[in-house]
Amino acid sequence: MNSYVIAYQGVEGAYSHLACRSFFPKSITIACHTFEDAMKLVESETADFAMIPLENSTAGRVEEIYRKIPQLSLHIVAEHFQPVKHCLLGVSGSNIKNIKYVASHPQALAQCHHNILKHQLEAIAKFDTAGSAKEVKEKNDTKFCAIASELAAKLYDLEILNDNFGDQHDNVTRFIVLSKNNSIPEYDKTKRYITSIVFQVRNIPAALYKALGGFATNGVNLIKLESYSLQGTLQASQFHVDIDGHPEEKSIVLAIEELIFFAKNIKYLGIYERNAYRDESLTKEHFD
Repeated sequence: MNSYVIAYQGVEGAYSHLACRSFFPKSITIACHTFEDAMKLVESETADFAMIPLENSTAGRVEEIYRKIPQLSLHIVAEHFQPVKHCLLGVSGSNIKNIKYVASHPQALAQCHHNILKHQLEAIAKFDTAGSAKEVKEKNDTKFCAIASELAAKLYDLEILNDNFGDQHDNVTRFIVLSKNNSIPEYDKTKRYITSIVFQVRNIPAALYKALGGFATNGVNLIKLESYSLQGTLQASQFHVDIDGHPEEKSIVLAIEELIFFAKNIKYLGIYERNAYRDESLTKEHFD
């Protein structure tokens, strides 16, 4: 894979940083303070791509991202599923029996809630996971520990006291890869795709029902449907839909034609290959 410049939100060792390393090996990464900062680096062509978390199997969607993407001139060109394995990290000489405080991002703390209670630790909420690990290293106090990634342990020279501290061991975050270039993959019948769009419905009775009806009558699977109010108003909603397929497929062409009658401001966010993890997870669920 080519070497690119990838922007992400967080500090070195964050799960977003880990996702960049997994999906773009040997590429240059740029840590950003906010999601918007990371996206703007791509808009300004300072970075080739942004690696942005969209949803987590435990914590749910990152609503901020759903609102920001349609406002930017960026496109989804890929998706990546990153396993989130929470590690309990401490400075050299730490012992899990003697630790009193654990710091991390609120979501990570929530995802380790039962183990935190089990070890009678006092939770301290921080801005991010890797930043918490960095602070523990700087404190150099064996009473403090952090919940972060294995990568954070390596970067900040911390000991892994527990390498699977999360309450759920199948925790996964779905990331999207954003690019300024809208590189639409050519349709290949041997591959599977996802088409992401946003739209608003017209002010007519049962508009959403009718807008989505074309997908049902043409046998098109909708993987995701999210709704949120537009900024500055409670009177209008925008809908985000992930369609299982490529817009060149006949069934999707017909479904979109019907959608146009009942929706407005339709915008394609991206057309990209469906990640194989989706099918692996479905198979696992089927046999578990």
